[in-house]
Amino acid sequence: MTDVAAAIEPLDLAAHVDEALAVQALAFGLSDDEVEVRRQIVLRHIGCPGARALGATNSEGRLVGFVYGMPNDRAHWWSTVVEPYLRGLDSDDWLDDSFVITELHVHPRHQNRGIGRALITTITDSADEPRSILSAIDTESPARGLYRSLGYDDLARQVIFPSAPRPYAVMGAPLPLRRH
Repeated sequence: MTDVAAAIEPLDLAAHVDEALAVQALAFGLSDDEVEVRRQIVLRHIGCPGARALGATNSEGRLVGFVYGMPNDRAHWWSTVVEPYLRGLDSDDWLDDSFVITELHVHPRHQNRGIGRALITTITDSADEPRSILSAIDTESPARGLYRSLGYDDLARQVIFPSAPRPYAVMGAPLPLRRH
């Protein structure tokens, strides 16, 4: 169920990067230094072929959530980090023909209202790829519960990203995502 006060629509992420990162900082607990690093990453990603973003805005037009992703490319940094973990489990074929959810964040005051579900299902519904992959902190969390409810399964766990304080899980799902 989607929050009736949140409209899901295409987002010009380059033009709204600071708003989006403010949501991510609150949702993910990022420091100002981490936000600045992420800013450069987002701006680089959004220029990749096939990259697109959606935003969720409230009735006042404020961004309360966003998602962005792109067709996966094995040459991208994320893929080079997760590939050995997936290969070790004979699952590295997930890196091909997949739409990667790069970031999905909802402002803490707007969580548990279906906004994250609406964002991820809407962006993957328009994907040409037959499946989707993403990474999430490898703990039981509402985010991981959401991903599982949509059909994502763990492909690899305890994935270590350089400079990340906690291990991640890589998850994959066939498209279209499951609906409840």
